[in-house]
Amino acid sequence: MQLRVLGCHGGETPKHRTSSFLVGDSVAIDAGAITSSLSLGEQERIRSVLVSHPHMDHVRDLATLADNRCQQGGSTLEIVGIPETIEALRKHFFNDIIWPDFTKIDAKDGPTVRYVEVQANQAADVEGYEVTPVLVNHTVDTSAFIIRQNGKSIVYGGDTGPTEDLWTQINALDDLQALMMEVSFPNDETDLAWASRHLTPEMLSSELDKLTQSDALPILLYHIKPTFETRVLRELAEVRGRNLQILQLGDEFLL
Repeated sequence: MQLRVLGCHGGETPKHRTSSFLVGDSVAIDAGAITSSLSLGEQERIRSVLVSHPHMDHVRDLATLADNRCQQGGSTLEIVGIPETIEALRKHFFNDIIWPDFTKIDAKDGPTVRYVEVQANQAADVEGYEVTPVLVNHTVDTSAFIIRQNGKSIVYGGDTGPTEDLWTQINALDDLQALMMEVSFPNDETDLAWASRHLTPEMLSSELDKLTQSDALPILLYHIKPTFETRVLRELAEVRGRNLQILQLGDEFLL
């Protein structure tokens, strides 16, 4: 399974892009940096976007991706998420006020955009990948995703504070190749982390104590806030016993 990092930060500057990842050529995870990172040809090859939740830093490039897709006359773009995420996008994003409702505007073979609802803890086929949403603990309804193909799985944790069901699901996997987890704020911003349902390095370490998978499992970290980057990186260096890797723009993995 190929994984490419398009965006991996919790904020934006000329050197930071918000959360977005590409699995193979056809499936994106979140949309914080799709059109700002990919050529028109690469964008056209995306068939589905898994959306963890409707916060702007995870959905913003759905707008420009749909606009480009419509002009290209490309295939229908499927936006995949739990019902609460889809409803938020329908009501607040593609609503003919903030942005056109591209479910009503045709591209090549049908509407430019089609919504696909997936249910928590139920596997669904998305472009040949088995995708299972798992609810996590954020300020809005949010899902992690277990993504499996050819006997290998990865987990994208979404945005979350301390949570429980996700770890139960992860520990039950016998084919896990990598775990993608957020960490956002430094340890002295714990109150802010709790209020916004994000993690600090200390909170991440406590969450990883719930993990029974091998200590060698790659744990790929994203969502560090640019304002606090230096402090968070320094504190992550003190987290022992796990194979932590800080994601960088342009990173590519074969898992």
